[in-house]
Amino acid sequence: MAEENHTDSSLPSEHSLRRLPFFGGMRRDRAVLWVVAILLLLTLSFIVWQFIGTVVLGLFMYYVTRPVFRQVHKRIERRLFAVVVTLIMVTIPVLVLVGWALAIVINAVSQFLDAERQSELTALIEPYLDLTSVLHESEETLRLLITNPGQLADSGLGDVLSQLSDVLVASLSTLLNVGFHAFIALLIAFFLLKDDYRIVAWGRQTILRDDNPLEHYFETVDADLKSIYFGNILNALATGILGVVTYIVLNLFAPDAVAIPEPALVGLLVGVASLVPVIGMKLVWVPVAVFLFARAALVAPEALWFPVVFSVVSIVIVDTIPDQLLRPYVSGRSLHIGAVILAYTFGPLLFGWYGIFLGPLILAVVYEFSRIVFPWLVNPHRQPDEAEHDAAADAEKLPAPTEPDGTDSPSPAEGS
Repeated sequence: MAEENHTDSSLPSEHSLRRLPFFGGMRRDRAVLWVVAILLLLTLSFIVWQFIGTVVLGLFMYYVTRPVFRQVHKRIERRLFAVVVTLIMVTIPVLVLVGWALAIVINAVSQFLDAERQSELTALIEPYLDLTSVLHESEETLRLLITNPGQLADSGLGDVLSQLSDVLVASLSTLLNVGFHAFIALLIAFFLLKDDYRIVAWGRQTILRDDNPLEHYFETVDADLKSIYFGNILNALATGILGVVTYIVLNLFAPDAVAIPEPALVGLLVGVASLVPVIGMKLVWVPVAVFLFARAALVAPEALWFPVVFSVVSIVIVDTIPDQLLRPYVSGRSLHIGAVILAYTFGPLLFGWYGIFLGPLILAVVYEFSRIVFPWLVNPHRQPDEAEHDAAADAEKLPAPTEPDGTDSPSPAEGS
């Protein structure tokens, strides 16, 4: 009986088999779940990185529309309806501006291609191209295609049509791709506006505790991103106002033959184009400058000085001042101004078009981590407010900065 009750102490117990020493004594099932969680996080990170441009664009749209949504939600109780109304309020002005621009462009092209302008354009081109022979060859080619379509390949026109169709298909594919990514970015902004308070509640219930500075860190990053991204809109508005004033004043001195078409619209479009990195406002004023040069060459060669002045003013006042001087001051005012300038400069160079959104995002995450979390990692007994107070006292002898009020951070209790 004693032998039956005797257990060999050299054999591991069931309790010890369920723990893994190389995981710090963690239970085996918890260790397996941690491995699964890490794999899921890596998979999600890979997917997000494949569409990082679309994701950061959606994040930008969320931070831009969130202040508007907060005001709308005060008047519309249903959160879903408030989100829809907010997105419509933001989208309609953009559609109106695009429609206005298309109407002006169509009107300008129709005026430029009237009978008198066509004769002037023909007189300008004919010394370099025999239009009569070109029209005659076109008529012969068309007659040949009608009478004998089988000779299409022999005439060489088939290759031209094939290349033209390839260009059209590629252009259509690009437009569809841009539309798809814009739709996905809009969906990201929509669901963030609708469910951001749920994300905050989940974070506070799972990973945010009183004994670490993570909640303060995330609130500060949130405030920085609001300042940065909404600052882009403020920069676009300021650039648009500057462009409208500049081009209206410039148009007062323009000869009638080469006046700026719709200077107010051109200024507003410059403001919108400032959201595009690297080339930005050049998408607007460069085509306008080309139009003015062409019009001066055709109608009033003695007025060629005005397109030159227009180009210089656009480069110096409209393009350089807002992008290099104004944007860093209205975007990321809580961050170091030099770091913000570098983020806006190197972001598009490193990542492409979405670098104007991703660069400041990386700056805010890294900067606030080094300011709030890293000092706590070095000294866990030191609170973030104490570190900020010491840094401020050593640098400028100023009182400790107040903690962000968090009014922009969604409350877990918020929602309807």
